[in-house]
Parts: sequence; C-alpha cells; structure tokens
Amino acid sequence: MEKLGINLGYLIVQILNFVIIMVILRAFAIKPILSFLDKRKLTISQGLEDAQIAADARSNAEREANKIISEAKIKAAEITKESTKRAEEIGLEIKEKAETEIAKERDIAHEELEQERALMLGEFRDQVTDLAVAAAYRLIGDSIISNKTKQQELVNELFSGIQEGKVEIVEGYDISGSTAEVISALPLSTNEETVIKKELQKVTGGDFSIDFQVDPSILGGLIIKIGDRVIDGSVFSQLKSMQKTIK
Repeated sequence: MEKLGINLGYLIVQILNFVIIMVILRAFAIKPILSFLDKRKLTISQGLEDAQIAADARSNAEREANKIISEAKIKAAEITKESTKRAEEIGLEIKEKAETEIAKERDIAHEELEQERALMLGEFRDQVTDLAVAAAYRLIGDSIISNKTKQQELVNELFSGIQEGKVEIVEGYDISGSTAEVISALPLSTNEETVIKKELQKVTGGDFSIDFQVDPSILGGLIIKIGDRVIDGSVFSQLKSMQKTIK
C-alpha cells in the first residue's frame, strides 16, 4: 500500500470517518428528511383526497340546491295558480252575494212599493165610491143617493166582481189547477178574498193557493188565471166588447 502512496492507517481513519458521518447523517438528517417527505407525501395525498371529497360534496350540494330551487319554483307556481283560482272563486262569491243582496233589496223595495200602492188604492176606493154614486145619480136618479147600503153594494160588485156572494164569471167553466192569479182594479177586502177563494174551490173541487194582484187599468171586475185558462170579467174587457159591437 505504501508503494502505491496510500497510508493504510490514514485510509482506515478516513473510512471510519465516512461511516461515522453516514451514520450521523442517516440518524439526524436523511431519516428525518425521508420521514418528513413521507409525511408530506401523505399530507398531499390526504389533501388531494379531501379536495376530491370537497369537490364531490360541492357538486352534490349544487345538484341538491338546483333540485330544491326547481321544486320551490314548481311549488311557487302551484301556489300562485291556486291563489289565482281561489281569488277568482272569492270574486265570484262576492259578485253572487252582491247580486243576491241587490235582488233581495230590490224585491223588498218592490214589495214595499206594492204595499204602499195597495194602501193608497184602498184609501182611494172610498173616493171612487163617491164618484161612482155621483155618476150613477145622473143615470138613475135620486133613489140611489138615499140608499147608502145599495150604494156600497153596487160599488163593491163593480170592483170585486162578486154579486150576491158569488163570482159569476167562473160559473160554467171546467177549471183545474193548484194555483190561481186573481186581478182586480182596486185592493179587495179580506171578506171578498175569502168569497173568491171559496167560489174557486167550489168550481175546481180542490184546495189551491191564490195570488191577488191589483191593476187599475182593468177599471173593475176580475181577471182570473188558472193554469192555461184566463177568465176575463173586467170592465175594460166588457167596454172593449161593447166598442166592437157598436162599430
């Protein structure tokens, strides 16, 4: 070794120094560095895995959010549609109720007007009696003026169509029905309405309801409507017949 210029002792020392340095480096440098690198690799791997999980979670969250938003829009559309429908129904209900109330108020007002009209015509009947008696005086003389009972009977027969307790215009008619409408020129008294009802029951042979109406244009007498039959015993009708006969 000496011939080669190598000192064996020195070489051994150098080798030992290298081994010692390698051991020290391995123990205090290489091993920690390798351990750090492994940990770093694990951390990066874990970070990548967490990032993928986070990305998947975000994607799932976005899909879920889009689903919730879509369902919310559909629900909102249904609620809007239902609200619109309900609003229309409420509007119709309010309209129908208003129309019903208006019709009711109109019927009440019409009924009150009819009652007031009937009351006025009833009060007017006494005045008509005096006018009728005065007109009759010009035709048949003083005798009717002195007989108050006869005066009243003549006027009552004129306006009620009842003579001696009978409704003569219905005699001889074949009448049937459950309802009747009786029209007079002036309001009838309770007794007159009772007589008319009894007479009609006698002719029809059954019980039915009667609607009494007032129409001053018929002048006097009665118009009776039962079913499709109309019995016209009004003074106006008689005057029209007389007019045609004269012509």
